[in-house]
Amino acid sequence: MIITKTPLRISFTGGGTDLPDYYLKNGGAVVSSGINKYIYITVNKKFDNKIRVSYSKTEIVNEVCELHHELARECLKLVGIKGGIEITSISDIPSGTGLGSSSAFTVGLLNALYTYAGYRSSAKELAEQACEIEINILKHPIGKQDQYAAAYGGTNYFVFNADGTVIRKKIYLDDSSARRMRQKLVLLYTGIRRSADGVLNEQKRNTDAKLDTLKFMKTQAEDMYTELIANGFNESFGKFLHEGWLKKQSLASGISNSAINEFYEKALDAGAVGGKLLGAGGGGFLLFYCDEQYQDALEQAVGLRRLDFHVSPNGSRVVFIA
Repeated sequence: MIITKTPLRISFTGGGTDLPDYYLKNGGAVVSSGINKYIYITVNKKFDNKIRVSYSKTEIVNEVCELHHELARECLKLVGIKGGIEITSISDIPSGTGLGSSSAFTVGLLNALYTYAGYRSSAKELAEQACEIEINILKHPIGKQDQYAAAYGGTNYFVFNADGTVIRKKIYLDDSSARRMRQKLVLLYTGIRRSADGVLNEQKRNTDAKLDTLKFMKTQAEDMYTELIANGFNESFGKFLHEGWLKKQSLASGISNSAINEFYEKALDAGAVGGKLLGAGGGGFLLFYCDEQYQDALEQAVGLRRLDFHVSPNGSRVVFIA
């Protein structure tokens, strides 16, 4: 039996510039962190030669091509495993909440399957192959940032080059900055789950009309990286979040809505410096920068469930082999 543990992520700025419609012409960049909320994948040899995949439902099939779970199907095909295997998945957070769960699943499953097959993949290989499956094979209208965040963990500045290559620059925060990040970032669950595909498809169609906004977001990611390296984590981070959120809403009509806007305004009135909705939009989690003395008032004003978290230093890793 093999078990992998793969972090979900929070994206701070640059989201949208990791879509191929933009970065293949202009290059893109994001700043993000893996967090201590995970997807666990278990892979075990099956007694017979069938394939059993258990998630929100259970599939038992004779051939890989018969699987309805497309991510599991394509991961098995890519690694070259044809049968005699059981796969299960457990997530700390529901899917459709803007934390990159689909890509974390893909990265974690690839990691488990390669280990099962006797091969240890690097973070770079896992991220690249997860992108190959999700974007090129399955044609999901997503970008590259989630796969890389899941594979590497930690806080990073990712640069997406026009030639398809990706540069990872790890952001090292000293103890004081890391402590402030834990203390001042507030994550609230809106209770709204959604599929990102509709928002992302509209955003892709709008790319040429939104080049100035996307350029701003790419530049903001570079500026945030420079600020974190030079001055650590401080109140300017909240201002980055606020400016980026105001810009991001213009990329597609479904990114925000009246309920999310109301939550956001209440948070600012209660003392938050700035924030954003995580993921493609429409629901999921809201992230705010807020000083500790205002956080109780913020939670009370917004009325949403808070999720405690911190940055996960590790990307996808094998945590059990037997």
